Amino acid sequence: MKKTYNRNVQISKGNFIAFEGIDGSGKSTQVQILTEKLKQEGIYCYTTMEPTDSPIGSLIHQIMTGRIKADNKVIAALFAADRLDHLLNDINGIVSKINDGITVISDRYYFSSYAYHSVDMPMDWVIKANEQSSVILKPTVNIFIDVNPDTAIERIAKNRFHQELFEKKSRLVKVREKYLEAFEKLKESERVIIVDGNKSKQEIADDIWDKIKPYLAD
Repeated sequence: MKKTYNRNVQISKGNFIAFEGIDGSGKSTQVQILTEKLKQEGIYCYTTMEPTDSPIGSLIHQIMTGRIKADNKVIAALFAADRLDHLLNDINGIVSKINDGITVISDRYYFSSYAYHSVDMPMDWVIKANEQSSVILKPTVNIFIDVNPDTAIERIAKNRFHQELFEKKSRLVKVREKYLEAFEKLKESERVIIVDGNKSKQEIADDIWDKIKPYLAD
């Protein structure tokens, strides 16, 4: 797709790559590796994450760490609001960056809400709550790093000073199941690649690169 600024200059829109996975799946590491790889290929990238560090995102972080209590429906709605601001805010909104030809890589997007929040409420409700985000911007590709929940819990224990609200094995097992359910439910409208996250860091990175190259060429 082309965005025309004047008669002589056209800028290709950037791609949008969303990383998904249960906590401890290694998403953040793979975001960094892919970003460096794309830069080596001459593709300018902007990395971001959800929840954001905006006022709404900061409130979510306080809930996740137990400093503020909130009902699950309130938490789901806050994530949806934070996501819209992530897309549309004037300072560093994703949509404006993509329209300027920048490839954006996000650590989590709406499939995280579909998976995590549908453990407590109907998935259709969560999808509906995030409908505006999906209308505004669908990822070029969603990358799901699929890891064994036992492995994820081990990684969390090594890398966290405290455990957040959703970081329990019993819940992560359910969240993984909900991810797979959401991918099946939306397979006609979403591009999803699933990567084995139980391999070595470099093997995972190589697998991701091999699988996303066709999408970047679109």
